[in-house]
Amino acid sequence: MFRTLLTHGTLTLLLLGLVSGTAYAQKPKIKLNPTQTLLLYPEGQSSDKGLEGAEGPLGSNGLTGPEILKENGNLYNTGDSARIDLYIPKKCNGQMVIVCPGGGYHFTSTYNEGLYVAKWMMAKGIAACVVKYRMPNGHWELPLQDVQNAFRYCRANAAKWKVRQIGVIGFSAGGHLAATASTMYKDSLTRPDFSILIYPVITFGAGTSHGGTRNNLIGRKEVWDNHELKVDDYRASMARYESLVEWYSCQNRVTADTPPTFLALSENDRTVPIANSILYYEKLAENKVPAELHLFPVGGHGWGFSKNEYRGDGKPDALAAHRQAFEKCLSDWLDSINH
Repeated sequence: MFRTLLTHGTLTLLLLGLVSGTAYAQKPKIKLNPTQTLLLYPEGQSSDKGLEGAEGPLGSNGLTGPEILKENGNLYNTGDSARIDLYIPKKCNGQMVIVCPGGGYHFTSTYNEGLYVAKWMMAKGIAACVVKYRMPNGHWELPLQDVQNAFRYCRANAAKWKVRQIGVIGFSAGGHLAATASTMYKDSLTRPDFSILIYPVITFGAGTSHGGTRNNLIGRKEVWDNHELKVDDYRASMARYESLVEWYSCQNRVTADTPPTFLALSENDRTVPIANSILYYEKLAENKVPAELHLFPVGGHGWGFSKNEYRGDGKPDALAAHRQAFEKCLSDWLDSINH
């Protein structure tokens, strides 16, 4: 094993093997029902009403028809049905995580990066709120609003759950969403107390971003780059696109008030370039925000919390060689900030 520790938080490189793998969310073996499930917008997106203490929906994402839940837990077509699944342990240790599953802003990985996260957190006495957020479908503000409304509701009810800290955890595109929640909060209610980013998309810059995540949130560049527009309209369209690329490149939003952050990813991630996490970590360091970055040599992309005991399919865990190390690092970090 080779381990390197940096002064600012921890950058851990674990060189433990050369076996590669791909993680897949599978039909769960575990049985864990939410303590409560609540629609974020009980009267739908056409109403101006939201949950207790939360905002209305700003508008509709335009998706109609039923949701589609695949056998692997990928959830598509979330609109009016946007909701939160609450998992409240009988004895809470004072912490709670708002969970943002990934899926490229096209679907949410509700088992691998939702249910299984709640299962792991509950075992530690940590409450979890899994957000099944609206897909943007051309409305880039909506996923963040759903997460912020989850924060508002959970803050309003934290005392009765014996919760003192509410943080956010996100994966891949959900990691981008968690990073936007960590850098674009509106007030003390919507600011996470801590942030956990797992193989996150961070930047929308060309050559480094994950194209699908960027395109599904703010639209393809070709759509904005419309040469049939009049000159002034074309310039305005391209300026708007570039401003959205800059705004949603989360490393640009980091300040000294960004919450303490834990990042974890695999060196052989072929889906989201590891430069995303490093960019964010460097900005945290520049702003003296406490942070840890853990880079594992193998695991690929999408390994989430899909360990073998949570699934019944017998397929290998892509992070198997480092699962124990990952869980220990995260557990120790959560314990260290619980005060």
